[in-house]
Amino acid sequence: MRALSSEERLAYGIQLPVQSQSTIYAEPWEAAAGPEDLAEVAGAADRAGFAYIAACDHVAVPRRLAPAMSTVWYDPVATLAFLAGVTERVRLLSHVAVVGLRHPLLTAKQYATLDHLSGGRLILGVGAGHVQEEFEALGVDFAGRGAVLDESIDALRKALGPEEFPEHHGKLYDFEGLGQRPRPAQSRVPVWVGGSSPAAVRRAALKGDGWLPQGDPRDRLPAQIDRIRRLRAETGVEGPFSVGAIAEPLYIGTPTWDVGRRTLSGPPDELAESLRAYRAMGVDQIQVRFRSRGRTELIDQISAFGADTAPHL
Repeated sequence: MRALSSEERLAYGIQLPVQSQSTIYAEPWEAAAGPEDLAEVAGAADRAGFAYIAACDHVAVPRRLAPAMSTVWYDPVATLAFLAGVTERVRLLSHVAVVGLRHPLLTAKQYATLDHLSGGRLILGVGAGHVQEEFEALGVDFAGRGAVLDESIDALRKALGPEEFPEHHGKLYDFEGLGQRPRPAQSRVPVWVGGSSPAAVRRAALKGDGWLPQGDPRDRLPAQIDRIRRLRAETGVEGPFSVGAIAEPLYIGTPTWDVGRRTLSGPPDELAESLRAYRAMGVDQIQVRFRSRGRTELIDQISAFGADTAPHL
């Protein structure tokens, strides 16, 4: 996915409900939801012109974190492959895959197959991870996860490229003469790097095709975006780059229930005016989340956003 030019509209995507249920953002109705709900919501986003639908990645959640994070984390490859079959045009984003937990050849096999089956709709979002017990259980160095991610990105560039027999020689991974087909449908799978720490922002600027911030409020974004631009200019990194942002929770119209003080609500054009401020900062795509009390209300919100708010972006 190429970055948008300044004359183009702000793109919008959505982190899907149901597939991850952290108490930070999950709605109560999601606890009893399942595949049918997930498919219906994905289909609504597809029809409403969303640029992408996204799924998260956790292998296992330790007991100490389960009360806050829950243990509901669908596998992103399986989930996005399932949703590829019930959608037509929307891109499929891992937000984010903790690729350091797996060998790059395994990750490449999974995501190359997904891209092939979906007709080239994959965006590979990657991140360093933050749950120490996951790394320990899988035999991966948690303290060195930044370096692991750096080399994993390099190895995945090769393994997701056009060559049937990719080759990579690094400190952590070394492979050649091992063929993998099917190849991705895309000639270059976009890699978006998640995270807002200084190391993550630098990694996104120098190794990524895009940046997925993690909870940066609006007032922090301009400085982060300026740093990305400066790093890319100083090191001569060229090519399309997509700057992302996670918008405040939204509710189209006047809510008749408590949607929370941080939620932006109101008429579609007023919400669009508020969201256009992201574009003025240099953001190319926003990830939106809607408050809802059930699947029907969420689909209504998605449809209303696509029909009435998005045209004003």
